Amino acid sequence: MLKKILAIVAMLYAAATFAAVDVNKATAAELDGIKGIGPGISTKIIDERKKGNYKDWNDFITRVQGVGEGNAAKFSAEGLTVNGAGFSGAAATPAKKDDKAATAKETKPAAKAEDKKAESKAAAPAAAASATPAKDVKTDPKAEAKAKKEADKKAKAEEKAKKDEEAKAKSDADKKAKDDAKTKKAGDDKTKKDDKPAAKDEKKDAKADTTKPAASAASAPAKK
Repeated sequence: MLKKILAIVAMLYAAATFAAVDVNKATAAELDGIKGIGPGISTKIIDERKKGNYKDWNDFITRVQGVGEGNAAKFSAEGLTVNGAGFSGAAATPAKKDDKAATAKETKPAAKAEDKKAESKAAAPAAAASATPAKDVKTDPKAEAKAKKEADKKAKAEEKAKKDEEAKAKSDADKKAKDDAKTKKAGDDKTKKDDKPAAKDEKKDAKADTTKPAASAASAPAKK
């Protein structure tokens, strides 16, 4: 029974070896016979192969557009080889695929744990820095003196500007008052000038009235 099993395994291995298609030697028909490779991809493979044989699977994936690691794994599982070697990511049997999937599942939590650990390490110094009380900032005496000097200078400039503004306002007020007084005086002088001729006329009229009776008396004949 054991011999039969070994014989069957050997036959299957021989059949698998015979079914292997090397990408550097296969014809277009042989490439099309690989599940997943159609006329489009097989044409690209042959066109690129004319430029030079594929060195390895990485070279094959890089040069043939439309072929990635996922497709390469499938092609390798279907019997495609590069220089007689299968794709390193391809599983030879379903059992190995399951093992790979299980390994990937196991590595994901480990990767997450490592990421969390790295984040916690990175956060620790930040937390320590925030928890540490801030040290008193040393002040520069020169900088303080300069700032104080500038503040005093600014205050003096503002005070001077304020005084200048007040002086200007006072000067304008005094000038206006003088102008008003001058205008008023001019008006008063004009009124006095207008009043003088009228007074002279009144005096003349009064003098004329007093001289009329005297003249009348002098001109009248004396009674005998």
